[in-house]
Amino acid sequence: MSASPPELNKLKHVAVIMDGNGRWAKERGLPRLEGHKAGAESVRAVCQACIEQEIPYLTLYAFSSENWKRPRHEIDGLMSLLERFLKTKMKEFNKQGIRLHAIGRLDRLPPKTRKALENTIERTKENNKLNLILSLSYGSREEIVDATRDIAMKVAAGKISIQDVDSELFSDHLYTANFPDPDLLIRSSGELRLSNFLLWQLSYAEIYVTKVYWPDFRGEEFMKAISEYQLRHRRFGDV
Repeated sequence: MSASPPELNKLKHVAVIMDGNGRWAKERGLPRLEGHKAGAESVRAVCQACIEQEIPYLTLYAFSSENWKRPRHEIDGLMSLLERFLKTKMKEFNKQGIRLHAIGRLDRLPPKTRKALENTIERTKENNKLNLILSLSYGSREEIVDATRDIAMKVAAGKISIQDVDSELFSDHLYTANFPDPDLLIRSSGELRLSNFLLWQLSYAEIYVTKVYWPDFRGEEFMKAISEYQLRHRRFGDV
């Protein structure tokens, strides 16, 4: 079999399901929140690896719509941790050229968290080395429902025709309309499911699963995923 053309395996966008924080903490006799704190360092390491590899887009599944079902004290701890992360990483983001974005039903976030998020997005908007996209209060089924509702309202209002609705128009109404679809999905901790993450956008993505928990997933583990991706023969339905 001939090798894939180099341009097919040029990575533009990596998506990550950051899984295993709780189990990492439990195995060490620590509170679950300590696993999330340790996982924040893996975020830093993976961002740095993306910059070094000139990968312009990185999407991290940070807080799902289902995560709102967790105990109140854990949700509060996660929101506080996110606020701290945003405030303490601002200078580093600007130094490294990281531009922050967020997707999801962000109106559900606590006001303080949303304010910190909006502030970081605004103050990093001129950076161009890496687009870091946080999926917060995010669920792909909800995203698809929101897009469908938006399109239906436009059809009803006569702004677009039903004949105009195709996959491209639908993509333009998703939260990710301004970003390319991911080329590679990485999931840590060994779970073999998508967990309601980017169901539409991951249609043609390569999937890499590792048993390594997210707090232990650093630059070396990221490069293993990239190396595996480069070995894949991406046909996109062709032969």
